Amino acid sequence: MRIALATTCLGDAMFPQAPTAVVRLLERLGHTVVVPEQQACCGQMHVNTGYQREAVPVVRNHVRAFAPVADGEWDAVVVPSGSCTGSIRHQQAMVLDRAGLAGEARTATAVAARTYELSELLVDVLEVTDVGAWFPHRVTYHPTCHSLRMLGVGDRPLRLLRAVDGIELTDLPEAEGCCGFGGTFALKNADTSAAMLADKVRHVTGTGAEFLTAGDYSCLMHIGGGLSRTARHGSGAAVRTIHLAEILAATHERPWHPVEDAR
Repeated sequence: MRIALATTCLGDAMFPQAPTAVVRLLERLGHTVVVPEQQACCGQMHVNTGYQREAVPVVRNHVRAFAPVADGEWDAVVVPSGSCTGSIRHQQAMVLDRAGLAGEARTATAVAARTYELSELLVDVLEVTDVGAWFPHRVTYHPTCHSLRMLGVGDRPLRLLRAVDGIELTDLPEAEGCCGFGGTFALKNADTSAAMLADKVRHVTGTGAEFLTAGDYSCLMHIGGGLSRTARHGSGAAVRTIHLAEILAATHERPWHPVEDAR
């Protein structure tokens, strides 16, 4: 298949190891990956904060960048983020329609229909759960709010993780609880966010896992900060955070390495 990658602005600016891992994984599975240069933010931050008018040019840019998938030039769009996939699928057409851009809203709907979060693409479209990965570490999994509730990815990420050679998966207590990030929620409700994060960090450290994984680097960034601060003020090393794509991209021949994979 010919698959376009939406890197997400967070992945592009701060965590390039996630989109890089997606490219490596999909190419290893025999697919061609295209990375449209015009892409930028999906507009989720603007919409969730109530700035729908300001979101219009951002959303229009995303739809135009990925419009070739609606014309059949590409077979699918993959996003290493449940949060951004949710925005593309449930918000973009609405924003354009409310702005009186009915034609572009229809294109947005067509683009969204072929846009998939990574685990959706692998399990539902490519029909694979064992991707030939090797990751010999103790790992726990956090199902992010948007992937769980907005997309309904269910157990797809866990089905992929269970097929990874060498991995030791451990359940995360109260896994479905939010980490407290939520984009600007963490800024506008700092005390509530901090309390939610403290609960999540306590549950993660209690698993004894070496790594916490998820399908969104936004949540991993938030939880990772809490884990680092906890480690600094306590004893022992912090639980490391890693995107699902990085685990699935790791193999016996090319194991995961934090520095190498970030290049």
